[in-house]
Amino acid sequence: MIVLSRIDSRLIHGQVIEAWLPHLGVKRVVVADDDAALDPLAKVAYSMAIPDDVELVLASVKDIDFQEFADDGVPTLVLFREVKSAVAAREWGLPDGMLNVGNVHSGPGRVSVSRSVYLDSSDSSALARLAQSGMTVRVQAVPSEAAQSLP
Repeated sequence: MIVLSRIDSRLIHGQVIEAWLPHLGVKRVVVADDDAALDPLAKVAYSMAIPDDVELVLASVKDIDFQEFADDGVPTLVLFREVKSAVAAREWGLPDGMLNVGNVHSGPGRVSVSRSVYLDSSDSSALARLAQSGMTVRVQAVPSEAAQSLP
């Protein structure tokens, strides 16, 4: 079961390992990222970072059977590097559920919506469409932080 989908430019890092995995009781992490799926070094690094009792799946968005992960009963965290990957996942079958926007780096044309999330108008529109399609979209860096809705 997919307990949370998260957009985080850093994918697997300390906040995910130390805060989200224990908070959610995750037993599987799915990294849905086209670039990381093609990078053997990323696969090794992410495998070393994940606790031994947590399964890691690293694949391109289009190669993931999201419905299978939603239905199989294994508590699963799905990670996306960017908003457009979450949109693509929804098109490839990511079911309704919680979409956490945890970290999106700043850049040209991006405005701050939290300490760690910067969105441009395209990202904001895409997240609004995801919310309209049935996803619950919240901005939250760590579980101890209050979640906020997007304006």
